[in-house]
Amino acid sequence: MRKRSKYRPKPVFVNPVAYVIESVTPVAKHGGYLLTLKIRNHQALAALTQGKATRDDMNQLLGVFNIAEALYVMGIGREYGDVLAKAKQALLEIGSKSYVTGRYTPTGPQMQDLNIVMELHDAQLDLCVVGDIERAIKMVNERERTGNVTRITRPPANSPSDTGDTATSKPNSLTTPTTNPQGESP
Repeated sequence: MRKRSKYRPKPVFVNPVAYVIESVTPVAKHGGYLLTLKIRNHQALAALTQGKATRDDMNQLLGVFNIAEALYVMGIGREYGDVLAKAKQALLEIGSKSYVTGRYTPTGPQMQDLNIVMELHDAQLDLCVVGDIERAIKMVNERERTGNVTRITRPPANSPSDTGDTATSKPNSLTTPTTNPQGESP
């Protein structure tokens, strides 16, 4: 049996000039796509608020958080690091609690943190260009590929919120930055 070649051809752009021009176009110029994305994001947050959130809704919110955090690391919204840290903790607690209760039920302060992150994400989308979003998506995918993520896990068995029943599902993940924008390690 022959050894497989490591050579993988790079993608070929049919129109590289149009690609470059598109990558420096503000995301806000793509009104229809941006509006659809914002509606999906806000519907997921509304479902969580109403206690009707599904796994897909939570995955949508995790995606919002991951992109917001990647844009933060890239320098868009640097003054909101503490907000992202609170929202990350809130998402981890909501996901962990769902293993016990079988539902995604946030507390009031957790909802406030998630609302602020949703506003931050919307503002970041209005400010950045398409190339920034592409780089943020690549950053999130690279973190997931290398395993540099925080997994949502079951709470300990002796936790006061443990009711005995369990929800069976694969854990979701949040990406974690390797360095913050100031260049320091976490």
